[in-house]
Amino acid sequence: MKGLDLERLQAYLDSPPLSATMFAGGKSNLTYAVTDGADRWVLRRPPLGHVLPTAHDMAREHKVLDALSKAGYPVPRPVRLCTDTAVIGAPFYLMEHVDGTIHRDAGGLGAQAFRELNLTLVDTLADLHALDPQAIGLGDFGKPAGFNVRQVRRWKQQLDASRSRELSGIEELHARLATDIPDGGPGAVVHGDFRLDNVLVSDDLTVNAVLDWEMSTLGDPLSDLALMQVYAGRPLLELDGVPVAPIDIPGHPSLDEIAARYAERSKRDVSDLHWYVAFAAFKLAVILEGVHFRYTKGQTVGPGFDTMGAMVPALVEQGHRALEGH
Repeated sequence: MKGLDLERLQAYLDSPPLSATMFAGGKSNLTYAVTDGADRWVLRRPPLGHVLPTAHDMAREHKVLDALSKAGYPVPRPVRLCTDTAVIGAPFYLMEHVDGTIHRDAGGLGAQAFRELNLTLVDTLADLHALDPQAIGLGDFGKPAGFNVRQVRRWKQQLDASRSRELSGIEELHARLATDIPDGGPGAVVHGDFRLDNVLVSDDLTVNAVLDWEMSTLGDPLSDLALMQVYAGRPLLELDGVPVAPIDIPGHPSLDEIAARYAERSKRDVSDLHWYVAFAAFKLAVILEGVHFRYTKGQTVGPGFDTMGAMVPALVEQGHRALEGH
């Protein structure tokens, strides 16, 4: 299987014969369901090729999952970390398999259930930001002071490392973001890619597990809220072959409702999110440009990568509009 040598993994685990399937939908780290016929796990490893500096750190993912699971936050419990690249060709970790459904759209939920699910997602984000990093063993997981400044610099570096074409307006957007960076409030554990299709949900709409912690750190919690809003407003889904934004699906709460719900739950001031939304659009543009770069190099696995690059210009435009108060 591409990206996963099952024979080497079996020898490393000293287990019965293993079988595996790749999870669809992920556009960054590769994720596999692995079983020996009795037990089930999920394995995460970096993408094939073009791994950017500071990205795809398996040890960091393992650490945050371990701390959050012990704190009672809904995440899969990590089982084992392997940093020996000789086993499958890259560092990886195993975590427990958690049952649940990933809702990339309303599916068969209906408008009211879809609304409730999205509001539960907001509550889950606020609950993450309410955790005390020091108390749960993540006091050294990042540096909240200067977080926004470092993020602006870091994602420009990621853009430069993934540059394969001219992108109108993206340099100007970065320059505008860098001129007036908010200090941010008290730091929190931030997920870095918080959205509907990164959670496993039970039939009663309970969040069983939040997934994909590769960009987590300690930082400004409003960055998570803003990125969640950008995801909600962008046509990154396809229904019947037509691009559609989650917010346009019946039942999805408005962006104002999302912000108000978060403010009520978290007691944080969300009255001015313009810079955060602009930065979130820039960050997502850089992420998708990195995916596009890997696709052009033949380093992606699975379907759906061919359309990622086409989404970048609209995100750049959204970033500029957000800075202008739109």
